[in-house]
Amino acid sequence: MKLQDRITFEPGKCGGRPCIRSMRIRVIDVLEMLARDMSTDEVLEQFPDLERDDVLACLDYAASRLGHPRIMVSA
Repeated sequence: MKLQDRITFEPGKCGGRPCIRSMRIRVIDVLEMLARDMSTDEVLEQFPDLERDDVLACLDYAASRLGHPRIMVSA
């Protein structure tokens, strides 16, 4: 399973927000835990149904949403 395939969107779950593998664990919940300096292992302890690749998928998803095209200016 590719990382991006682990992130799912379902209108009836969590208000259509991105979740992990159709579970009711939102991407934002995992990202907030990591932002509060929790380790991946601590996140996995809090959510025993998650796998390490799920945490990586959350980070990959966030990075892809924040990406923007680079504009090159020649001198």
